[in-house]
Amino acid sequence: MRRSRGLTAALVLSLAGAGTGIGLVLMPEASAITPPVAFTADELPTWQPNGIVWAMAQANGTVFAGGTFSAVRPPDGSGSGTEQEAVNFVALDAATGAPTSCKLAFTVGDGSATVRALTVSKDKKTLYAGGYFGAVNGTPVSSVAAIDIDTCTPKASFHPSFPATVRAFAVTDDTLYAAGDFTTVEGQTRERFAAVDAGSGALKPFTADADEPGRAVAVTPDGKNVLLGGDFFTVNGQNTHALAVVNSATGAVAKTYSTIPSNSVVKSIATDATGFYTGNEGSGGGVFDGRIGLNLSDFSEKWRDRCLGATQFVLPYDGVLYSSSHAHDCTLNGEYPDGRRHHLLAQPTNYQGTPPAPVDGFVASPRKLGWFPDTNDGLGEGIGPRVMAVAEKGDTKYMWVGGEFTTVNGVAQQGLTRFASTGDVGAPTTPVASAASVKPGEVQVRWRTSYDEDDSKLTYRIYRNGSSTPAHTMTADSLEFERQQASWTDTTVKAGQSYTYRVTATDAAGNTSALSATASVTVPASIQSYPNQVRADGANLYWRYDDTVSPYVADSSTDGNTSGIQLNAPALRQTPGAISGASTAIGFNGTSQQVYSDHRQTVGSSYTIETWFKTNTTRGGKLIGFGNNTDRNSGSYDKQLYMTNTGRLVFGVYNGSTRTVSTGLFETYNDNKWHHVVGTQGPSGMALYVDGQNKGTLNVTNFQQYAGFWHVGGDNLSSWPNRPTSNFFAGQIDETAVYPTALTQAQVKNHYDLAKAPTDTVSKVVTTEDTYINQGAPGQAYGTSTSLAVRGTSAYETYLRFNIPAAPAGTVLKAASLQFKTTTQTGAGTADTVSVVPVTGTWSAAGTTFNTKPTLGTTPLGSLAGVPDGSAIQNVELDTTAVSAVLGTNGYSMALTSTGTDPLWLWSSEATAADAAPQLILTFGPK
Repeated sequence: MRRSRGLTAALVLSLAGAGTGIGLVLMPEASAITPPVAFTADELPTWQPNGIVWAMAQANGTVFAGGTFSAVRPPDGSGSGTEQEAVNFVALDAATGAPTSCKLAFTVGDGSATVRALTVSKDKKTLYAGGYFGAVNGTPVSSVAAIDIDTCTPKASFHPSFPATVRAFAVTDDTLYAAGDFTTVEGQTRERFAAVDAGSGALKPFTADADEPGRAVAVTPDGKNVLLGGDFFTVNGQNTHALAVVNSATGAVAKTYSTIPSNSVVKSIATDATGFYTGNEGSGGGVFDGRIGLNLSDFSEKWRDRCLGATQFVLPYDGVLYSSSHAHDCTLNGEYPDGRRHHLLAQPTNYQGTPPAPVDGFVASPRKLGWFPDTNDGLGEGIGPRVMAVAEKGDTKYMWVGGEFTTVNGVAQQGLTRFASTGDVGAPTTPVASAASVKPGEVQVRWRTSYDEDDSKLTYRIYRNGSSTPAHTMTADSLEFERQQASWTDTTVKAGQSYTYRVTATDAAGNTSALSATASVTVPASIQSYPNQVRADGANLYWRYDDTVSPYVADSSTDGNTSGIQLNAPALRQTPGAISGASTAIGFNGTSQQVYSDHRQTVGSSYTIETWFKTNTTRGGKLIGFGNNTDRNSGSYDKQLYMTNTGRLVFGVYNGSTRTVSTGLFETYNDNKWHHVVGTQGPSGMALYVDGQNKGTLNVTNFQQYAGFWHVGGDNLSSWPNRPTSNFFAGQIDETAVYPTALTQAQVKNHYDLAKAPTDTVSKVVTTEDTYINQGAPGQAYGTSTSLAVRGTSAYETYLRFNIPAAPAGTVLKAASLQFKTTTQTGAGTADTVSVVPVTGTWSAAGTTFNTKPTLGTTPLGSLAGVPDGSAIQNVELDTTAVSAVLGTNGYSMALTSTGTDPLWLWSSEATAADAAPQLILTFGPK
């Protein structure tokens, strides 16, 4: 995923404006990338090799990269130079990403040379290189070399003989430790691990012989022990798989491990004051592909990240463990399910506070932080990134990444990339907002939290009626894979009036998204019985399917944090919906479409699932259920309502076997009519209700425990009783709700009955004609003007004409308001009171001037005590009795007048601005 580019100014932080309400606690805007992340996710221009980077090290503002390549070239499209020869090695300026004057060629007489390990001495004067090569710039070596950094020349006196590939290094003041495929060094037995003098290259007594290749090595901060990683199963004859701790002087085994699966290996080890960390890779079933954090005090495990995806490198830095992998399934770590690959991740090195209880014997790692730059899998094995290093130059720190990738953040870039500690220029994604109101005096504004690649806490500003000043400002957390809905309740709204809302997201650097699309809502004049009762009964997920855009479904529950994601574009705004009023339904095709909840959760011991459906399918399908995946078939799935091919309904759970309640053999519901179905489970067992009636119970109180996602319209049904032909439901679904309690039969019946209760309806009537008059130009007609004006002295008057509908049968007018929008010109608002009065004389837009203006009534229909400057929608509450008297009148006219000297400017029906045309908002309800 690629974010929008370009630094955009942050909007002014303000709580002043059109309304206040209840929401999350206001937090001060952050001043940097969300701590403890230290780097942006924005890739910087970097020269790139034509092959794979396997190793990196840094010193004094220079980054050294080794691997298997023959040249480096400038960033694509940069025009900053031409391709240069680089034989398996390149030195680059940490701040510019361009090659330095240091040129080294690593070659071999037979086969292909490669550099697999790089490290720098503690005094930053010597670069050690390992791999498979026989010469450096023609100087003979044997797979290990020492380079004088100042002169960029190999040290001829340093030439220990390693007859096979060296894969990793660790260095102290006087010792260089090596891991690899070798079994001898300097003709003496040293199997896969060895130590040589850091100055002379002489072999040291250190002996830690392993039976399979060594891939990682690190020295503990106190220098007393060496951490070994690789493929091995024994070290010095002692059983220990993939990981071991040995004495730094002798190689004697100090700690063995047996908790890494036999089909997994350790690819990387790193250590700092917070502990030591491993990156692991496996193949086959039951592998461990993630990361382990261990204590330095006793080398015991403190946490384990069980994400699947071949971790290649780990790098602890300032309390954060950065890692490279292609992690595609973090289910076992309580995060995202199997899906797309994430190649670069960050997580805290330690828990802040008490770690959670172990699961399956392992403490889960701290959760991922908001840092999600990404690469592709790339060349070779298709692993992606292979190595990481942090370099500093000036006041800026740079995270360098090397590997076999060929894109970074969706842009072509091979083998090398880097990210800085400053200069975040990526704006968050644009929120998708919606608004709803189920009772007078309250509007719920909600949006799916935005995504930002390097900020997990974003600031949201909600703008009402087009105002440039936010009505509310708040913060909310989100990650790339966890974007719960955020919401704010506006409690200053008035019944019968319409409101619009737009939302922006701003990151810690001040980059601001575009405004969301406009969300419109009319506040009802009376409580809407059905949705109000669903909320009152405690639904913690309530999808009404009134959404106007894909792919998000808003949650209308009181907490309002479980939005849904539409998969494969189900049909929106299907009418009529299941309940009375303007609510709409969602349509599914029965082959691929569904909606799933937006974040992972667990289900308590009691719950209720409820939905309405209409279908004539003979292929059955899932109505609602709980599964452990999102856009892929779930492997665990239960707590579900589904339809058989014949139209029977089934409610089932899994508690070691499938346990179901179903409707009778001849009770079928695929008759293309709306039906209400509810499944409950709790201490009293299971119950299935259809259209308010109990259709069966079962004394089963338990079910499979797992974290997962709610699915509507489809998911796995394999092996369930009377399994239908299709996992996916073909038909319409409406008013889906999930509760954390088992609803009673009386509550279920009440919901079914309330669905038929009459509710308010709203008519929006746009002007058929409008104009204004100007005393200063008494003969001028303004019928084609895009703006209208109101003032007392010298006079402006605005005239509006409407075709007012009659009240629908069985209803009366509950509320009426006139809506208009002030223009964008400076000072469009007014400090004076604006009145709405009936027009008793005749007028026309084309011919009316100040000299021919119509007669006005004397009794105002409504008034507005001043209008603030700035283009925004305004509502004038009108006298319901007076408007009721003219219902059904075509060509009814009203005027806007004022007695003051401060003019009001508003858009006319000829204007092209959004929501520009003046209109009446008429709310009808039952008598």
